[in-house]
Formats: sequence, C-alpha cells, structure tokens
Amino acid sequence: MSKKLPIEVVYEVRDNCLCLATQRAARRLARRFDRAFAPVGLTNGQFSLMMALNAPQAPTVGKLAAFLAMDRTTLTAALKSLERRGLVRVAADETDKRARRVALTEAGRETLVSALPIWRATHAAVEKELPEGDAERLRLSLANVCR
Repeated sequence: MSKKLPIEVVYEVRDNCLCLATQRAARRLARRFDRAFAPVGLTNGQFSLMMALNAPQAPTVGKLAAFLAMDRTTLTAALKSLERRGLVRVAADETDKRARRVALTEAGRETLVSALPIWRATHAAVEKELPEGDAERLRLSLANVCR
C-alpha cells in the first residue's frame, strides 16, 4: 500500500524550506546572469570560475574546486570547455607533477575584463530590487550557512 502525504505537507515545505528557496533563487539568478553574459559568450558559472583564477598565483584544481564548492569532476568538465576556447590553461605544477594548476590566458583575461561591467550592472540591478540592507544581510546569512 502506498502512503501519501497530505497536500499541506507540500505547502509546508514550499513555504519553509530554506534549501528549496535557495535553489529556486539561485536558478533564477543564474538564468538572469547567463542572459546578461551571453554577449561575451560566458555563463554565470564560467564568469565565477574565471574570476577565481584572476589571482597572482594559479591555483591547483583542488584548491579551485574547494573555493567554488564544486567537486573536482564537475570542475574539470567546466575547465575543458574554457580550455578548448583558449580562455584558460591547465598545466602540471612545476614542483609537484601530480597537481595541476589553472590560469587565465590573455584571451581569458580580455573576456573577463569585458564581462566585468556586465556583472556590475546586473548585480546592481538585482541589489536594487531588494529592500535596503537586505543584500548585505543575505550575503552575511549565506556566508554563515557556508562555514
């Protein structure tokens, strides 16, 4: 015999689940930023990944995966796409050949520079849609969850 939950339980989860609310908001924001980045040929995920590479020293794949909260397999797939386009370079670490380091290429840096004003404008528009102070509270709350 199959057990069914009452519809009130669906509403309870819909109206109270922080995970569901975060997932829904993240998907909507992701689509919004994907549309915004389309003219420079990036997705929001590629922008974030490339921004994480804009550092003095090229990070290892493991450190980059940890920073982006991605598993290494997913990150490797994302990097292959960017590498094929000539936007990133993945190479063995000079001192530890088992480790791979990821760096932006010149084309990657140029693309990132082109994408930054798009990110700023889109981000400002999103923040403007929130009541005053909510964006900062949301950032702090999410940071607390991610600790």
